[in-house]
Amino acid sequence: MAKLYFKYGAMGSSKSAQALMTKFNYEEKDRTVWLIKPSVDTRDGADTVYSRVGLSAKAQAISPQDDIYEMFCEKCRNADVVISDESQFFTEAQIDQLRRIVDECDIPVLCFGLRTDFLTHVFPGSRRLLEIADSITEIKTICRCGRKATVNARIGENGQIVTSGSQVLLGGNDRYEAMCHRCWKERIARESAEK
Repeated sequence: MAKLYFKYGAMGSSKSAQALMTKFNYEEKDRTVWLIKPSVDTRDGADTVYSRVGLSAKAQAISPQDDIYEMFCEKCRNADVVISDESQFFTEAQIDQLRRIVDECDIPVLCFGLRTDFLTHVFPGSRRLLEIADSITEIKTICRCGRKATVNARIGENGQIVTSGSQVLLGGNDRYEAMCHRCWKERIARESAEK
């Protein structure tokens, strides 16, 4: 019986690498994979999933108005699995559409993404995944101090932590740093005191 999986982690925890390795594992067993990602993620091209370790693959870009279930039925009905990168950027309705693929087509769907934004607020797509996924797994990474990183700290052009702004601002290691909650709060307090 197929399941909806949500594998989440902070920035730099190898989510995209794991998504691409999972794709490779399925394809090595002669399985057809439908790799998708939200079109809002244009860092490496709207139709490419890229990992910082150098892995990459072409993907179907999904815009916010797209119906993923309908696209699956029209274009990829022969797929054995659906793998999604950057799933936090999907709408709640699109997460429900992924659930529908699992329930009505008996196809496993593996979603990889962030749980929270730079202010520790849950992304709407991630919230819906946390509500309806059959399996939820944290992909761990560490803070500079060695503790588990859970915060995606946004770093401004001045090198200081940003504490306001739009929920979505694409970037990599130049704009974000995975930190433990303690280091994040201490750095915000220290930078505020220095102003």
